[in-house]
Amino acid sequence: MEKQRRIFYILMFLPLPVTLISLVFLPDQIPAHYGSDNQVTRWGSKYETLIFPVVTIIFGLFMLEISKFSANQEKAGEDNEKVSITAGIFSLLIFNAMTGYFLYTDFNKIEDLSSVPIDIYQLIFVLLGIFMIVIGNMMPKLQMNSAIGLRTHWSMKNEITWEKSQRFGRTSSIIAGILLILACCFTKGFACFMWFIGVLILYLLINVFYTYKVAKKY
Repeated sequence: MEKQRRIFYILMFLPLPVTLISLVFLPDQIPAHYGSDNQVTRWGSKYETLIFPVVTIIFGLFMLEISKFSANQEKAGEDNEKVSITAGIFSLLIFNAMTGYFLYTDFNKIEDLSSVPIDIYQLIFVLLGIFMIVIGNMMPKLQMNSAIGLRTHWSMKNEITWEKSQRFGRTSSIIAGILLILACCFTKGFACFMWFIGVLILYLLINVFYTYKVAKKY
C-alpha cells in the first residue's frame, strides 16, 4: 500500500516541476487551443502550461479524499482504499501523459495535431482501456460503500446484490476495456472518441440493468 501511495504522489506532483523546467525552453507564444479539425484556434502565453499541472494536483487531492471516504465505510481490511488509490494512479497517469503530449506540441508550435506521430485520443483511451481492465479485476474485493465500485440503488440493496454486482462489474469492465483498446488500434481522432462514448454507454446500460435484475431476484 505504501508503494502505491508513493507512486500516486509522484504522478500527482511530477507535472509541475517538469512544466516549470520546460518553461525555460518553450517559445513565448504557444498553441493554447485546438478545434475539432485539429487546427490551432488560439495562441497563448507559455505560462498557461502551468494550469494543467495545478489541475492535476487538485484532482489528486480529490482522489485522496475519495480513498479516505471509501476506506471509512469499510468494515475490515483496506481493499476499498487500495482500489481507490489504484484508480487515482491510472487517472494521474493519463494527466501525466497529456502533460507530456501538450508540452511537445507547445515546444514544436504544432499548428495541426494530425501531424503529431501519436494521436492524443488513442493515447488517452488506450490508457483508459487498461485502467478498466485493472480496476475490473479488483472490483470483487470491494466492500459495500457509496464512493467506488458498481454502485446503483439496486446493487446497494444488500450484501448479496453488492457482491454479485461487483463480480459482474469485473467481467463487464474487462470486456469494455478490451473493446476500447481494440477500437483505438483501428481508429484515431474523433472516431476513436466516438467509439469510447459508444462503449461507455453500452457498459453503463448493461451494468445498471444487471443490478436491477439481481435486486429483483434477491
